[in-house]
Amino acid sequence: MSTTGKIGVTTENIFPVIKKFLYSDHEIFLRELVANAVDATQKMKALASSGEFKGELGNLQVEIQLDEDAKVLKIIDNGIGMTEEEVDKYINQIAFSSAGEFLEKYKDQLSSIIGHFGLGFYSAFMVAKTVTIETLSWKDGAKGVKWTCDGSPEYKMESCEKADRGTVITLQIDEEEKEYAEKGRIQGLLNKYCKFMPVPVVFGKEQEWKDGKYVDTEKDNVINKIEPLWAKKPSELKEEDYMEFYRNLYPMQEDPLFYIHLNVDYPFNLTGILYFPKIKNNVEISRNKIQLYCNQMFVTDSVDNIVPDFLTLLHGVIDSPDIPLNVSRSYLQSDANVKKISTYITKKVADRLDDIFKNERQALEEKWDNLKLFIEYGMLSDEKFCDRAMKFCLLKNTEGKYFGIEDYRKAIETEQTDKDKKVVFLYATDAQAQYSFIEAAKGKGYDVLLLDCQLDSHFVNLLETKLENVKFARVDSDSIDNLILKEEKIRPELSEAENADLGVIFKTVLPEGNEYFVQADNLGETAAPVLLTQNEFMRRYREMSAMGGGMNFYGEMPSSYNVTVNMQNPLIAKIMEAKMAQVKPEDVIPDADKDASEEVKKTVEDAKAAASQAHRTELQSFARSNEILKQITDLALLSNGLLTGKALSDFISRSAKVIEDAYL
Repeated sequence: MSTTGKIGVTTENIFPVIKKFLYSDHEIFLRELVANAVDATQKMKALASSGEFKGELGNLQVEIQLDEDAKVLKIIDNGIGMTEEEVDKYINQIAFSSAGEFLEKYKDQLSSIIGHFGLGFYSAFMVAKTVTIETLSWKDGAKGVKWTCDGSPEYKMESCEKADRGTVITLQIDEEEKEYAEKGRIQGLLNKYCKFMPVPVVFGKEQEWKDGKYVDTEKDNVINKIEPLWAKKPSELKEEDYMEFYRNLYPMQEDPLFYIHLNVDYPFNLTGILYFPKIKNNVEISRNKIQLYCNQMFVTDSVDNIVPDFLTLLHGVIDSPDIPLNVSRSYLQSDANVKKISTYITKKVADRLDDIFKNERQALEEKWDNLKLFIEYGMLSDEKFCDRAMKFCLLKNTEGKYFGIEDYRKAIETEQTDKDKKVVFLYATDAQAQYSFIEAAKGKGYDVLLLDCQLDSHFVNLLETKLENVKFARVDSDSIDNLILKEEKIRPELSEAENADLGVIFKTVLPEGNEYFVQADNLGETAAPVLLTQNEFMRRYREMSAMGGGMNFYGEMPSSYNVTVNMQNPLIAKIMEAKMAQVKPEDVIPDADKDASEEVKKTVEDAKAAASQAHRTELQSFARSNEILKQITDLALLSNGLLTGKALSDFISRSAKVIEDAYL
């Protein structure tokens, strides 16, 4: 057995829901009521444009009146008004909006109706204990209608005397919501939601300073600009117009770097202006700076769902009647149009930057340092933007010269291609701290990039995946010869025991708390005796982890350093000679015979361990007493900013003594 029917919804059940839960913020009521008044006015214009209405339009505006003492707020328009039948249809029947019907009938004359749900009027009951409608339709022979409701499902509808076409909504503000009977609060809400409405919105009179106080003038206080900048054609505007508009939107902010004027009518309607603000070298940037409008009515400044995450760093406005909003118009709903709009905006931003790269290169270079964080963030978070940005992204070297990515590759590939045919992009993150390494690279005829943005550890990883046969190496991650290895190097010929001794000696004089990998190398007689570096891979991934790169285990690992001992340096040779003279070789104890008893084998192993420990203790004693060893190691630590506290004080004292011994 099967049955069909209709779900019953009574006003007794739904009215409390509308009053308390439909809208996220009670302040929305004023936006909704003004939007309805604007719609009624726009409809009146459409009727006149179509020729259906041939009378005098009069002064088409929306007026807000407030009696603070009586706690009465009025929203007045001289739009199309309503007949008794229309009040019954559109007010007494919840969610029966007239906007859809009107748009369909007059779509050629009007496309800027705001309301679609028919619920906005009821938001008035969130703040009012009584709401009254007085209305007179534009139609010939129409009579005035008065509708009153106290927030219950009961209402009263009767005839009234009303001389002028249009509607007056009167709210008796509830005591619990008395803030909405304050002039400052209402002014603030009108400025927030209605400052670009397409119909003049009037609230009181303009004021002037007279006799020590502000007094009203005869001039209406119109709070909105009915034709905002984004609704105009770019050909009508000058640079200063865009800058002035930005300053009005964001007072006290620095002027933006660039702007983009959006204007599309297919496959969706969208207008707006987006600005590139100056972004300093940090990612703690305040978002929610893009304002979303629907037919010039402010909706929200949270546009996370309509633009990619990286574009939320931009400032400006977007206006579209095609953006799907939830029933309270306070946030976006998921929809195919959202994805299309997001893709379009991303493309327009990329196209604008590409145009600047091609036609205003100098301007781009001058502003790049304030722009690069935004570009890198976009490339890391949006693959399509990244592919486009590869054409206009700039790289800056330590000399302050800018290059396109491919241009830079061509500029360095002759000198900076290693034996494996990989082009090595050398980079520094701090030109001052890494000065000696940069100079060593320049001494070889190499160029060094300056990558000092917070996202650069992620960024170089990205570029390595995008560029074939390219690798990035921080200039202080190894000796310059090892960073760009032209041919196989001849390594020092040390036995396993000699390598082990070298490790013990240097680890003895290095500070605790870090992990050290000591290795011997031939760097040349004039190169530093000891080079302290961090492995490119480990250091980069630690930085990525610190930036939330999803590799937290790298961040939990101790800092590790490569300690390269230059065996060709005369000081190292002297230390090795002293070591051979002062430290006897480790006693060699032969292994126990394979047929020996377990007791004999254990005795042999214990003897080996004792000999090894004795040799290690002797090496450590030598290291602690060798002033040259401590001095050259401290110099390596100092160059990496790792010499602090007592160790730094000891180094200074030791250096003074060395100078005294040499010259006194």
